[in-house]
Amino acid sequence: MSFRFHPTEIEGVTLIETDIYPDHRGFFAEIFKVEAFQRWGLPISFVQDNFSFSVQNVLRGLHYQMEPHAQGKLVVALYGEIFDCAVDIRKGSPTYGKWLGIKLSAREGRLLYIPPGFAHGFCVLSASAVVMYKVTQDYNPQSERGIIWNDPAIGIKWPIESPIVSEKDALLPSLATADNNFTYSFTASRW
Repeated sequence: MSFRFHPTEIEGVTLIETDIYPDHRGFFAEIFKVEAFQRWGLPISFVQDNFSFSVQNVLRGLHYQMEPHAQGKLVVALYGEIFDCAVDIRKGSPTYGKWLGIKLSAREGRLLYIPPGFAHGFCVLSASAVVMYKVTQDYNPQSERGIIWNDPAIGIKWPIESPIVSEKDALLPSLATADNNFTYSFTASRW
């Protein structure tokens, strides 16, 4: 079994592909392995697994936790298909305010690692989806923050027309007014 790690155009966000082994019963895949992740410099100290079920057109996000409770997230669609999105909110970053969106589905064996300093959200493209994400810090309600999903300054091109958004997410601020204590610091990348 092997993982393939692909850097993206936003430093720190990594697309991960894993082998899928189908047969007449279904399929099997690994989604995390300490040795492989450690070799590529990705976190291995995940402390919590989060699990969500959503119906088509649900949009969750854009969420983050402030320092010192910032979370890195390893996102995988266990069932269905989602459009997963990361927004760089590290002040001083050359990609500050830029977004990256990638389709993830259970059939393709793709995962996305999003480091601390990013807002995260996803929308459901299939009839329903089950999403799991491993996080590097415990949930801390006092440090929970977010950015409105349709902030025109960010300009995410969500691939759905009429998203179903929670009341809480509908009231999130813009990036310009969001509470944010992330600062960019360059780290030499292995890629």
